[in-house]
Amino acid sequence: MNKGVELLAPVGSWEALVAAVQNGADAVYLGGKLFNARHYASNFSDEELKEAVSYAHLRGVLVFVTVNILIDDSEMEEALDYTKYLYDIGVDAIIVQDIGYASLVRKAIPNFEIHGSTQMTINNLEGAKLLQEMGFSRAVLAREVPAKEIRSISENCSLELEVFVHGALCYSYSGQCLMSSLIGGRSGNRGTCAQPCRMQYSIVDDRGTLLNNWDKSHFLSTRDLNTIEQIRELLSLGIRSFKIEGRMKKAEYVAALTSVYRRAIDEGSCAITEKDKKNIKQIFNRGFTKGLTFGDFGKDFVTLDRPDNRGIRVGTVLESGNRGTVILLKDKISKGDGLEWLSRDGSTNGLKSPRDISANERFFLQRVFDAKVGSDVNRTSSIELLENMKDTYNLDTRKTPIIMNVKITIGEPPTLKLSSKDNKAEVKGDVLVQPASKAPLTKTKVEEQLVKLGETPFYAESIYIELEEGSFLPVKELNELRRSAVLQMQEKILYSKGNSELSEEIYQRAKKQAFNLVRKDNTSTGLSVRVSSQLQLDQMDLSKVDRLYLGFYENIENNLRLLKAHEVETYFWTDRILYQKDLERLGEIVRDNYDLIDGISVSNLGSIMYFKGFGKKLHGDFGLNAFNSLALDYLEGYGLHSQTMSVELNIGQIETILRKVGGVKEAVVYGYLPSMVARNCPMAVIKGCSDDSGCRSCRFAHGFRLRDRMGKEFAMGREEGFTTIYNSVPLMVPESLISFREKGITLFRLEFTVEEDIRDIQSLYYDYLNGKINRSEVDDFMKSYKLGNEITSGHYFRGVLER
Repeated sequence: MNKGVELLAPVGSWEALVAAVQNGADAVYLGGKLFNARHYASNFSDEELKEAVSYAHLRGVLVFVTVNILIDDSEMEEALDYTKYLYDIGVDAIIVQDIGYASLVRKAIPNFEIHGSTQMTINNLEGAKLLQEMGFSRAVLAREVPAKEIRSISENCSLELEVFVHGALCYSYSGQCLMSSLIGGRSGNRGTCAQPCRMQYSIVDDRGTLLNNWDKSHFLSTRDLNTIEQIRELLSLGIRSFKIEGRMKKAEYVAALTSVYRRAIDEGSCAITEKDKKNIKQIFNRGFTKGLTFGDFGKDFVTLDRPDNRGIRVGTVLESGNRGTVILLKDKISKGDGLEWLSRDGSTNGLKSPRDISANERFFLQRVFDAKVGSDVNRTSSIELLENMKDTYNLDTRKTPIIMNVKITIGEPPTLKLSSKDNKAEVKGDVLVQPASKAPLTKTKVEEQLVKLGETPFYAESIYIELEEGSFLPVKELNELRRSAVLQMQEKILYSKGNSELSEEIYQRAKKQAFNLVRKDNTSTGLSVRVSSQLQLDQMDLSKVDRLYLGFYENIENNLRLLKAHEVETYFWTDRILYQKDLERLGEIVRDNYDLIDGISVSNLGSIMYFKGFGKKLHGDFGLNAFNSLALDYLEGYGLHSQTMSVELNIGQIETILRKVGGVKEAVVYGYLPSMVARNCPMAVIKGCSDDSGCRSCRFAHGFRLRDRMGKEFAMGREEGFTTIYNSVPLMVPESLISFREKGITLFRLEFTVEEDIRDIQSLYYDYLNGKINRSEVDDFMKSYKLGNEITSGHYFRGVLER
């Protein structure tokens, strides 16, 4: 195995665990029944987790457990106690998204290794440095990070880096997708994503006119990642861990992918045969991409026609009509293989093969009358491949070599010593060795019994026998000697691989201190506004805003001087996805306008790290996913002067949090919330773009929408190398302002993005917040507004806590 490099395999069941271990995984990642981002996977009970750790550790495999969702205040103590259980049973590391939970684990269980989930959106060097300062040992990088950026992170930070190398991809940057959450209340950040990216959409313009030939396609459905030919390049970038996606997949899938990536890591992609590549494709594929890291874009990244497995082509539809359908199969087909073809209406149809079919045989489908002549016939599942994969893990072949030394002397108890590379065991028998009255023991007989290691995780590399001539010992005593020694060896291995003992007193004291937050008072309230264009800023009534987030950088000095003249507190607003060059570009803008701004709004952990030394107040925006009081408190301690509450919190959660932390906390009370932030662009499929080099001058960058199957339209905008897809309706809760203020909210945010007419909305909120109009006037405005507009109250009155 390639020294210092780790192959990390997905595990969603016990069978998948065995498949991963037996096919060469260095480590596995899996979820318990609680707090993991694959809520609908089988997952492992506490007792099953303990057994899984023992099975893996006895075979030299590490176990990482996912605790990778956002955690509510009401769940935090349970989450910590669960984490202590994981530590106590010897789990090697936890994979974490929630920064508040991570800060709690660092205090209460300081020796537990923590890996930053891809849900944390670590996409730049500064973000990696922040995790390292927090005490993380590894970052699972965002799946969109370019190779050049990965190299920079690797060369300038000692944090271990992990990347996904195979499997399903999200269209949005992980951790920055709210589409499932906003549409149906199933949050990806809580492990219940409904996968709206796999749905069909149409592309329309701002007037709702359908673009020619772009009706009902899968614009957001990504191909599956496949980097089997890029492994050496990833190694050269400094990647420590190669991660296969697939905790919802079957054990045969895990076996197939683990075995082939094992060989690619150890021997190079040149060791991967055409048969291997065919098997990878056969086991599951939505079409393949080498990913955004290696430059795939547009049509090379998504699969327009369908979002599911399409198998491999094995034949063609020759005829179809009233008699039935004839297909020609170029490959041998086994009974039970899944076959699939297109119908004349464009839908797919299929069956399991009723018998073995020879290569180049014409096969008659008696009850199929509507197949599309000339369409491909695909094999979507192969019985032979599945059986072959099962064979790779039916036997336990991943065993530790041990050396056995046995001493049998008349009048003494027998002794057996076992030794492996790192551990030793020694046991004595319970009876004394007797002189033989008839048939004395032979070395051959002793070896026959000692070598019977059966289902244990060991095999005898060598056996040394010291046997006094004429000795006798019952076979059952030899067997018991072997069993006792093996059990002791297992216990020593598990102990050596376990975590150091955690003091209960220290744990309880740290837990108590962590939950004992000091509340900050803040009684002032105000209206904050984010503007995204000059048109919006020009419409602003600057006497009716307390804080403004400037979200565009044209005409910047004149705009800042205007705001300064009106004594408007002004923050630069920065995007959620910033690479090193973006941070440096914004840094120059800040320096050039340093005296004209009051602060900087950040939405990325790397942005916090980069801007905290500038000497300006920092505001933490909702892209940071601060979901609980511990997260808000930690980030405030890291330099954030004010923070926006997560838009996935309900008002009850917000009230609970603000009773604990207080301070300057902001709630978004109006706006088309961003449902996805993606590096790929749906319009690139229309244009046939092979990269994003032409985005700045692209006429398709704005003014177009995705229309879903329910007729809802989601505006899109392309800025600075990524596309934002906005919710179809605006969040709008003006009638709740006074109630929210009573709950502890101090800033009320209007989030203007795609709007062209904003003045009336601004006046409504400002005037009601400042007592210039009453509730009945607000109700009248809303009644009139709703006649022509649909709105949402977001999660304020529903939340995303189901688990």
